[in-house]
Amino acid sequence: MKLRVQNNARSESSRASKLRGSSAVMQSQSAQGASTGPNDVKLFMQPEIKTRTPTLCSPATNPEGAEVRVPISSGPGESSSGASSRRSRGNSHTHSHSHGRTQHQPHPPSDQEPPDSDPESGEPSTSLSELRCLFRWLQKSLPFLIILSAKLVMQHALGLAVGVGLFTTFLYVNKGIQAQVFHQDGHSKLHCVWFLVFLSSSTILLYYTFNSETLHYCLIFLNPTIEPLGFWEVLWAVGITNFIIKFLTMGIKCLILLLPSTLVTYRSQGRLLMLTEELGQVYQAVAPVPLWFQYLVTYQELDGAPGLTFGVVLALLYLVMKLLGLYGQCSSLIKTLRVCLQGEQTGTAATRSQCSEAGEVCPICQGEYRQPRALLCQHIFCDECIALWFNREKSCPLCRTVITEKVYKWRDGDTSPHLQIY
Repeated sequence: MKLRVQNNARSESSRASKLRGSSAVMQSQSAQGASTGPNDVKLFMQPEIKTRTPTLCSPATNPEGAEVRVPISSGPGESSSGASSRRSRGNSHTHSHSHGRTQHQPHPPSDQEPPDSDPESGEPSTSLSELRCLFRWLQKSLPFLIILSAKLVMQHALGLAVGVGLFTTFLYVNKGIQAQVFHQDGHSKLHCVWFLVFLSSSTILLYYTFNSETLHYCLIFLNPTIEPLGFWEVLWAVGITNFIIKFLTMGIKCLILLLPSTLVTYRSQGRLLMLTEELGQVYQAVAPVPLWFQYLVTYQELDGAPGLTFGVVLALLYLVMKLLGLYGQCSSLIKTLRVCLQGEQTGTAATRSQCSEAGEVCPICQGEYRQPRALLCQHIFCDECIALWFNREKSCPLCRTVITEKVYKWRDGDTSPHLQIY
């Protein structure tokens, strides 16, 4: 009986030692698997060894012939090693599955740049890329554009020089006429004569230079002898004619300024200047009509009847548009004529008592009254001073009471810089 118990104890001890060895092997293998990279993860599974734990019974309680089982309990270190081996198996299993899932996930290519996105809308935007492409195109095309611009300048050097000369002449004379009108009776007649001579010489020189094109025909509503009569030729002829009409208008204004003050007062002088400018603008609007009408109707022989019909339709539409524009200008001209003939009811002549009550001093020029006039608000000013004021305003300078319904421009000698191209 003792011998059997000893043999059973030895077998159980050997079995327990084998179990500890297998757990140690599994722990070492799991540690090796954890130390490898994420691409070399290996899972080592060992079959769980099920042992039947023997129970030790005393010989007194067990009957004879009964099997004696001896329980073998491991130490604290062994239990912790077994638990750690089970945890390592679970961790290695979970780690392998996580690596398996990450290996199947697609990775975006690193060489592709994300598109430009709008931070406010959250949607991709191509505005920056388009601007970059445009900037690159400009960089590449800039030398060619410079070469092309130089070629165009050389081809049209004379026309460009004429345009610059006409524009600078207009600005110089227009500013000088305004200064002379502002000086009222103190304006220099010598300056007015110089402006008149300068405008006349510039016009004669221009028509003499382009004598073969007969550009002066445009002033009498005839077509010049320009062949071929293309778009740029028509535009050039219309622009020159427009400047020449402005020169004629400014020349007439210089003649008005040369008139003595005994014949033309300052108020009537402003009315004449205003009427001259209105007539000049109507003339500028009518002068280019024959040129554009001929250009629109002209067709090539290859076009045939459809080309002629289409040109006539375009010319008729142009005439309708021009008539509508002339209607507005003619209405403004009629109002100006009414003002020139009837005069403006801005006030009446002031008496001496009214002037003495006002202080005998004009609030505008700070001098003694010259032809004093009392407005509707009973404020008194010099006739010339208040006429100059109403060139820009329509209310009293002191109390801001509205005196006139409309401000009539061009009484200060100004000429409109607007080009009447069509």
